[in-house]
Amino acid sequence: MAVEHAHATPRAQTGVDTSRLPTDRVVFGPDRPLRLDSGAELPGFTVAYRTYGTLNATKSNAILVCHALTGDQYVAETHPVTGKRGWWDLVVGPGLVLDTDKYFVICPNVIGGCMGTTGPMEINPATGEPYGLSFPVITIGDMVRAQAMLLDELGIETLFAVVGGSMGGMQVLEWAVSYPERVFAAVPIATAPHHSAQNIAFNEVGRQAIMADPDWRGGAYQRHGVRPRGGLAVARMAAHITYLSEAALQRKFGRRLQDREAITYGFEADFQVESYLRHQGITFVERFDANSYLYITRAIDYFDLSTRNGGVLAEVFRGTKVRFCVISFSSDWLYPTSESRLIVQALNGAAANVSFAEIQSDKGHDAFLLDEPAFLKVFGGFLTGAGWHRGLEG
Repeated sequence: MAVEHAHATPRAQTGVDTSRLPTDRVVFGPDRPLRLDSGAELPGFTVAYRTYGTLNATKSNAILVCHALTGDQYVAETHPVTGKRGWWDLVVGPGLVLDTDKYFVICPNVIGGCMGTTGPMEINPATGEPYGLSFPVITIGDMVRAQAMLLDELGIETLFAVVGGSMGGMQVLEWAVSYPERVFAAVPIATAPHHSAQNIAFNEVGRQAIMADPDWRGGAYQRHGVRPRGGLAVARMAAHITYLSEAALQRKFGRRLQDREAITYGFEADFQVESYLRHQGITFVERFDANSYLYITRAIDYFDLSTRNGGVLAEVFRGTKVRFCVISFSSDWLYPTSESRLIVQALNGAAANVSFAEIQSDKGHDAFLLDEPAFLKVFGGFLTGAGWHRGLEG
C-alpha cells in the first residue's frame, strides 16, 4: 500500500496547504485509475482518511462513516484548519454510538474534496497546474468507488456498517446498491433516493454565486493567486439556511438585533441572524475550496437511484441481504421524511430487512449533527442489534 503526502498547491493560493494536514493517505498510481461514471478516468489519485479505534483480528468490526457536502475526514478530532471539534464527535468515540472501543471507524474525504483527497484544487500531473475546471465531473458513485479501492488497500473486505447523513446518506445507499456483498448494515440518515428539483435549484444558486465572483476567473483562480471568497461565502450562507428550520432560527435569533439598540437604516448586519449567516460564510471560506463546492454539489444533483433497473426503485434493492435503518427528522425540509419513506417503501417492496424512525425534532436537517437523544438511541440500538447478528456483541 502506497502511503504518502499528496502534491498540494501553496497556502497563499488555496487557503489550505493539504500537504501539511495531519491525515492518512493512500496514493493510487496511474496503473490503478479511477474509472468515472462520466466515462472519463482519473489516472492516479489520492484518498485522505482518518481512522479511530482498532481493527479486530477477523476484520469484522469496521464501520465506514460517509461525510456530508461540507464535511471531511475529521469526524472525531479537532479540525486542523478551524480548531473546532470534530463534526460528529457526539457520535464517534469511546462509549458513544460508534464506540471506538468496539468498532474500527474509517472516514475518508470524498473524491473532489479539498482536504487531501484529489480534487480540482490539486495538481494535474499531466500539466503541472491545478486541475481547476479540467477536473472530471464526479458522481456519488465515483466517491463510493474510490472508497472501495481505499478499503481494498486497507485489507478490509467487508464492512460491519456504512453510516452517514445528508450527502453521506446518499453514499450509504450507493454502497448498499453497488457493493451489497461488502456491507452488513446500512444507516442512511436525513437523505433521499434522488435530489429534488428544489434542492437542485438551491445548489444552482450557490454555484452561480461562486461563478459570478470576479475572482473566480473561470475556475482558474489559483493560477492568479486569488480566491472567490465572496461568492463562496454567499453560497454557504444560502445553503446553511436549508440546514436549519424556521423554529430553530426563531428560537435562536428571532428578530433580535446584533450589538445595537436600534436599527441603523442601512445594510450592515442589524439582526443577529444576519450576523450569524455572515460568520458562517466567512469561516467556511477558510477551510473549503470553491471549485470543490461546484463539483460536489453537482455530484449530489446527479444522484438518482430510481434511474436504475428500469426506473423501479424497489428493483434496485432486490435480493439485498443488507440490514437497513433509515432515519429522518420531522423538521427537515431539505430532505423531508417523505423522501426517507420512498427508500423504506422500496426496501419493503424488495423484501429487505429494514427499520425506520422519524425523530421528532425542531432542529431541521442538521439535527443529525446535534445532541438529539432520541436519534442517538435509535441509531445505537440498531447497531447493537446488528452487532448481535454479526457476532460482535456478547
